[in-house]
Amino acid sequence: MAKEILTVLKLQAPGGQATPAPPIGPALGQHGVNIGQFVQQFNARTASLNGMTVPVEMTIYRDKSFVFVVKSPPAAVLLKEAAQVAKGSGVPHKEKVGKVTWKQVRTISERKMADLNAFDLDHADRIIAGTARSMGIEVVDG
Repeated sequence: MAKEILTVLKLQAPGGQATPAPPIGPALGQHGVNIGQFVQQFNARTASLNGMTVPVEMTIYRDKSFVFVVKSPPAAVLLKEAAQVAKGSGVPHKEKVGKVTWKQVRTISERKMADLNAFDLDHADRIIAGTARSMGIEVVDG
């Protein structure tokens, strides 16, 4: 017989460096999940991401057991890393904070393809380029 689902949570945590501190601890604690067990499993699965923010979709069952799926890092995080900027622009249509090439955009879209609503890589490139523009990052040839 299938387990009865209590809830589905969506969290973001630093890969390989999650701790029971907020926001993870309170979010899991209110559902009675073993926080230490989740943190240990999450850090083991995301050790290669070393501090990069990673979304997690977690299904919690009535018996307090859980399963979770680690998604790819958000496009904004990957774009900031590629452009080597600390944060996006406050006024992206006026102030540009960095540049990425179409080759870098393609690399990001290949990495994000499973989580994007796109049928092919060209469409995924346009989605990532749109995110870059909304952050004040220019997409240039080269």
